[in-house]
Amino acid sequence: MLYPSRLTQLAKNHADVVAAALCGVLLLFGWFTLQIGWVGLALLLLPAAYVVGGYESAREGLTTLFQEKELDVDLLMIVAALGAAGLGLWQREYSFIVDGATLILIFAISGALEGYAMRRTERSIRSLMSLTADTARELRDGQEALMPVNTLQVGDRVLVRPGELIPTDGVIQEGYSTLNEAAITGESMPVEKAIGDTVFAGTLNGHGALKLTVHQPPESSLIQRVIRLVEQAQTETPPSQQFIERFERGYAKVIVLAGILLVLLPPFLLGWSWETTIYRALIFLVVASPCALVAATMPTLLSGIANGARQGILFKNGAQLELIGQVRAIAFDKTGTLTLGQPEVYKVIAADSYAEPDVLEVAAALESSSEHPLGDAIVQAAQGLQWTAATDVQAFPGKGIVGTYHQQTVTVGNANFVSQTTQLSQTLIETAQVLEQDGKTVVWVAQGQQVMGLIAVADRMRPQVAETIARLRALGIEQIVMLTGDNERTAQSMAQSLGLDQVYANLLPEDKLHVIKRLQQQYQHVAMIGDGINDAPALAQASVGIAMGIAGSDVALETADIVLMSDRLEKLEQAITLSRRSQRVVKQNIVFALGFILLLLLANFGGNITLPLGVIGHEGSTVLVTLSGLRLLKG
Repeated sequence: MLYPSRLTQLAKNHADVVAAALCGVLLLFGWFTLQIGWVGLALLLLPAAYVVGGYESAREGLTTLFQEKELDVDLLMIVAALGAAGLGLWQREYSFIVDGATLILIFAISGALEGYAMRRTERSIRSLMSLTADTARELRDGQEALMPVNTLQVGDRVLVRPGELIPTDGVIQEGYSTLNEAAITGESMPVEKAIGDTVFAGTLNGHGALKLTVHQPPESSLIQRVIRLVEQAQTETPPSQQFIERFERGYAKVIVLAGILLVLLPPFLLGWSWETTIYRALIFLVVASPCALVAATMPTLLSGIANGARQGILFKNGAQLELIGQVRAIAFDKTGTLTLGQPEVYKVIAADSYAEPDVLEVAAALESSSEHPLGDAIVQAAQGLQWTAATDVQAFPGKGIVGTYHQQTVTVGNANFVSQTTQLSQTLIETAQVLEQDGKTVVWVAQGQQVMGLIAVADRMRPQVAETIARLRALGIEQIVMLTGDNERTAQSMAQSLGLDQVYANLLPEDKLHVIKRLQQQYQHVAMIGDGINDAPALAQASVGIAMGIAGSDVALETADIVLMSDRLEKLEQAITLSRRSQRVVKQNIVFALGFILLLLLANFGGNITLPLGVIGHEGSTVLVTLSGLRLLKG
């Protein structure tokens, strides 16, 4: 249930939406009362619609006029609407007042959409802030005290218990653990950290307690820099928006200047009476108002957005539906985007005298007692086999695990660890090298002093990735690159298999953002596709940020402009195709709208059009353009 205080807060946070909705209601009831002959009530409701829907536009237009000495479409809309209202009162044609209120409603809706974009930015920042710890366990004089993170200073010592977030960037002084750094690097494989290693705020500690030394102020931590980068990138006005704003102001200046000249010159140059001049000037204000031009774009984009939603493509605003079709370069995050983000057994290779199920069975018996994600992948792969957990299991962090299974000592781990008790086969060594060069992680399995075999673990590629990239190239995408926090060898292996143009590996979030900026300098319109918190700055900087709907983090979903709700990369092709189709329709509509406005203006100057016909022509062209835009609802 929403209580009054909650409703008040919602209204305050969404005042532009409330104003547009209320304007629409007042306009609807004003029109209805006019139809049934209640003129007095209509003349109260319709002006109220003007005030509610046009207040913000009038305020912005007057502010721009007096502070920046510029005219914009907001002020032109108010002038045209008031002109229609004045003419309606003058000739008692109250339907003209309805026309003016409709014009105001269109612009009120546009303002509400802009307000939504600003609130989305604020939600992105709040989501990022939730990843940071508020307090830290500071160690001082052998005592542990819970302190606010913002009070920590360089050199302070901090204790982080298993399962806790790292409160600030630091260097490990004591302890060993496995950290989930997905919030920073986006990689699904937890990273082993020991004495001397750097850890980042916002990452999740695994099974071991850590004692850290703060090596930089908390406000300079990596996660705080990510927050600032997202905020900066989202508030920068893209060149296309700047062009639109300049066009609107130029259009407004031309119409206002033409309106003034139309009032002043005809009596002297054409011999018109002042009554005829004012009448023609008011018709000019009505037919030259940008309703048809507005309708040429927004209904088309909204239809495209609805079409995309049916296909599992969520466009957060119409501008991004436009831009995705203009993209010339695309940057993919690796883990969780090109891959599924979950390690799994890629291949089992048995040594002579052993079978592959035997290797998997023994490894699973030990790894069932391990907390390592590679162990989880091995256990999952052995679900169909008959095995029991090993006993006397002892883990050696960063190396492997040893235990007893069927009364024999069993060792599972990396090559160096297993080679301490077992002679490795040269054949298997060469096989392991090939697998590692291909980006796989190799786990050795030994029983007693005999090597049983190898298990290769890898992050599985998403289905149809290669086909999707080929289709993107067919659409004319010039550059397709991969950005990843993973190592160079693994990244290059995947890039070669997919035929990518460029690979950027070992990247932190700010590195990804810098890559996007460099790509924009060369290709102008660049799309970034990611799923993690670490991708948020790059998603915000990109011309079009695209997030994976299922695998994506909350911050990535908030920051991105487009969300692939089903995590299917092949939807990218449909998004680009839909965008280009919408742009064709928009261009057709603009040509039609401008042509019809020009026709009405010529008819007005020729004296062959009355105000009712001008309004009918103006509104009729708007309706036709709107219906044209609705074509995108099909298919």
